[in-house]
Amino acid sequence: MTRKFFGTDGIRGEVGIFPITPDFVLKLGWAAGCVFAREGRSKIVIGKDTRISGYMFESALEAGLSAAGVDVFLTGPMPTPAIAYLTRTFRADAGIVISASHNPYQDNGIKFFSSNGTKLPDEIEQAIEAQMDLAMSTVHSSQLGKARRVEDAAGRYIEYCKGAVNGNLKLKGLKIVLDCANGATYHVAPNVFEELGAKVIEIASEPDGLNINLDSGATDVKALQKAVVAQGAHVGIALDGDGDRLIMVDEHGEIVDGDELLYILAMSFKQQGLLSGGVVGTLMSNFGLEQAFKREGIPFERAKVGDRYVMEQLQKKGWNLGGESSGHIVCQQYSTTGDGTLAALLVLKAMSDSAQTLAELKQGVTKLPQKMINVNVPKGVDPLMVEGVREAVVDAEAQLGDKGRVLLRPSGTEPLVRVMVEGEHAELVESLCNRLAESVEKALASLVS
Repeated sequence: MTRKFFGTDGIRGEVGIFPITPDFVLKLGWAAGCVFAREGRSKIVIGKDTRISGYMFESALEAGLSAAGVDVFLTGPMPTPAIAYLTRTFRADAGIVISASHNPYQDNGIKFFSSNGTKLPDEIEQAIEAQMDLAMSTVHSSQLGKARRVEDAAGRYIEYCKGAVNGNLKLKGLKIVLDCANGATYHVAPNVFEELGAKVIEIASEPDGLNINLDSGATDVKALQKAVVAQGAHVGIALDGDGDRLIMVDEHGEIVDGDELLYILAMSFKQQGLLSGGVVGTLMSNFGLEQAFKREGIPFERAKVGDRYVMEQLQKKGWNLGGESSGHIVCQQYSTTGDGTLAALLVLKAMSDSAQTLAELKQGVTKLPQKMINVNVPKGVDPLMVEGVREAVVDAEAQLGDKGRVLLRPSGTEPLVRVMVEGEHAELVESLCNRLAESVEKALASLVS
């Protein structure tokens, strides 16, 4: 499908630059409202993260939806997975999150959930974009949508997280350093872990509208690593600005990324008899993770990069666990989207059940050295179709054998191709990646000349 506005995760960009402008978002709200109201009175849940522009876009969406005759439930700052959950429990027709996830405060975005808490089907996105081409109108005053605040949204989600994992899980005696990225989980995640008995030391949990993801959160865990060691904590938890990513830090201050967390959860689910089929990763999942699952007899499939594609593959296979190296972890028996707080609880449960530390649990997977180089590519050019590139890839794969892999992946947002090589020996990986990137550059230069 060719989209004019929607990307793989909604619409995102810099505030004030089209399409992330108040007038566009106003009309987007109206267009979405028209589509969802076609079968009668409709209601939509709206949440946001903590960036300052969220107020502006919340008002714009509310006005557009009201003009289309749609009732609106406003939750205020709430994690993305919480909106997916509340959309289901409110029996709403859709959920909307105003967030640019792990991006800095200057960016913002709009993403939608269907009535069952999953990403919108392509045909609905197409219908919304088609509606955007029409002139905006307003329903009769008697049919205008109403808006109300959901005062207990945070409490509902906190109880959901606690109950979803296991009613018997107790974290008493566990010291956690929690990094909320000054984002949407700041008033939710600390309560979840504290109410289960953990001692929580909070960092980056004082949002001011401008500090979301600033030197903090799942994309920058240096402060968390230092805090875990300094506090003598058992574990560190880093969430991103909208709460759908998780990166953890073990008791030694070492990072435990999405690949390692996926392995820990897969092994825990397998031991409990909860693993349905296998596990879905992405093209960027480390080859060491694939090797670890092969050793354990757990099927492993790769999807395109993006939690949307992980979900699609899980549904296609009928499996229940998947994720990305970046920390999007999807556990389908508990949630319909990536949920950092819930995934952290499941990891803590694995620690409790096994009586092992986080550092011990991750020992089963050994990540292989990985090197990636970005090469500029003209729009619409597939480097593998350029003479000389395919031969260079085959040569690199031959040298790696079955102990590594080569990946050329076009960026979804930039005119780049990501050249990646993984293998057991760091020097060989470095050499092959450099040579392959040079081959791609030379081949593309010959096209231009």
